[in-house]
Amino acid sequence: MNIDEQVQYLMQGTDYGDDHLKKSMETELRERLIIADREKRPLRVYTGYDPTKADLHLGHTVTMRKMRQFQELGHEVVFLIGNFTSLIGDPSDKNILRPQMTPAEVEENARTYAEQAFVILDPEKTIIRYNNEWLSKLSFAELIKISSNFTIQQLLSRENFKLRWEKGDAVYLHETFYSIMQGYDAYALKADVQIGGTDQLFNIVTAARKIMTYLGSKPNVAIILGLLPGTDGVEKMSKSLGNHIPINTDAGDMYGKVMSIPDSAMPSYMRLVTRWTPPEIKTLEDGMANGTIHPRDAKMRLSFEITSSFYTDSEAENAQQNFIHTFQKKEVPSEMKAFPFLSDQKLVDVLVAAGLAESKGEARRLIEQKGVKLDGVVLSDPMAVLPAPGVLQSGKRRFIRLV
Repeated sequence: MNIDEQVQYLMQGTDYGDDHLKKSMETELRERLIIADREKRPLRVYTGYDPTKADLHLGHTVTMRKMRQFQELGHEVVFLIGNFTSLIGDPSDKNILRPQMTPAEVEENARTYAEQAFVILDPEKTIIRYNNEWLSKLSFAELIKISSNFTIQQLLSRENFKLRWEKGDAVYLHETFYSIMQGYDAYALKADVQIGGTDQLFNIVTAARKIMTYLGSKPNVAIILGLLPGTDGVEKMSKSLGNHIPINTDAGDMYGKVMSIPDSAMPSYMRLVTRWTPPEIKTLEDGMANGTIHPRDAKMRLSFEITSSFYTDSEAENAQQNFIHTFQKKEVPSEMKAFPFLSDQKLVDVLVAAGLAESKGEARRLIEQKGVKLDGVVLSDPMAVLPAPGVLQSGKRRFIRLV
């Protein structure tokens, strides 16, 4: 790719909420790429992740996918684990106080983050750092100096703080430190580029760039990406809302969940969680617009692309064929996992143990919604003992064979 093609590729999926800011960041990115090419050196690019939960979903991978694009173009990527910032908790997307985590909880969650991230990132080209390396060593005097760059008005004008303030809910002092800490991360890493979602706009564009300038560094380029909608196509993907697509699932479940998104959400998924380039996306969208590509076929291509990026092409192909047989031809999939049948097993326990539901609460909801069947017969009592072996179905896409 030439420089203009690289800029178009790397700016794909960005959302600044302000055209002037977007153009400014695009210009800065182009300048950095030109200088890096002239000096024959890679840009240093990073994203920070606070390990607040052990399992990641597709929405978490948006920034990882962007880092992978930088890797493909030969740049240096730092995967920063916020084991110090996690002790405070990022308030950016929360309208309530985020619970503070213990060091033990952070360590446990951080253990799985890199492993899951390496499904997307090239492990041999990824540098892993932890921000307690420098944040734990900041003195109180240094913190006061850095904090002098910000006003209380700036911090309280942020939407999440503002809403809590207006409702009379507490806004704690330690929460205001988070932006400062993240800004110092960028300075400590000597980053050229920082990637984050729209919920990180203040932390990256305002805090990090201001702190880097104050401390004598060139401010990094902010790549701000849109937030991936969940399977409902409306709300931000979230495990708590039940509209998420987990990474630690199987190919069939991932393929089926992507197929369930509304057509209106396809552009976001194409730009945020695929390996497709802008010309490839344009070809697909033009085809849907002029009627040469049916939206169902486009969604099948999208589902295959996303699934094959986490699993093998063969697994994605099997998932696609099973989807066609199960939903388009109304057949039970020919291949499914086997699970041992025991005569004293209760339905709710089997659903959780077999991975057909993530919790007993979810299992009960599925049963109440008549979404659980044994050999095509609806099961309505969560505490009932399963009567016999057979094909157990949970929701529209999950099957196991009780043997």
